[in-house]
Amino acid sequence: MSEFPKEWYSKYLLFGKWSFEGIEVKDPGLKRYICLKPVIVPHSMGRHEHHRFAKAEVNIVERLVNQLMRPGKNAGKKARAIKFVKNAFEIIHLQTGRNPIEVLVRAIENAAPCEDTTRIMYGGIVYHQAVDVSPQRRVDLALRWIAEGARLAAFSNPKTFEECLAEEIILAANKDLK
Repeated sequence: MSEFPKEWYSKYLLFGKWSFEGIEVKDPGLKRYICLKPVIVPHSMGRHEHHRFAKAEVNIVERLVNQLMRPGKNAGKKARAIKFVKNAFEIIHLQTGRNPIEVLVRAIENAAPCEDTTRIMYGGIVYHQAVDVSPQRRVDLALRWIAEGARLAAFSNPKTFEECLAEEIILAANKDLK
């Protein structure tokens, strides 16, 4: 992935508050698949869907927003999902004092699985075999698990969804298995 011009980092702040400057992906396998392109609002209108591997060029915050737009009554309500992420980032900043984009990147690195299992059928017998996970799928699974964890934590809970999402991201960033 190419670097972006230096003036972009000071010009484009996520939600007008947080800079993408100085945030780096420590996991070398995920570096190409976590896009930290500076944006103000994470909304690219889905211009990546017709190109192979183009979702690696979509900002990582927007990919989290897209994961929150599921299932059922939340489908398609991107403005609502953006509001959830914005409020969750405010909570993360208040609780940790760190840049919430950096906390999200650490959470994805820690939540991304390295191995998975697949079914192998040999002579009518089915058994599971451990396989490596591609970097793109690692990022996809990490984002899905963070979104699902927040959704399940908010169900039948007096906490708001934003608080549950912030807590899920912070716990994943700190490698807490709660």
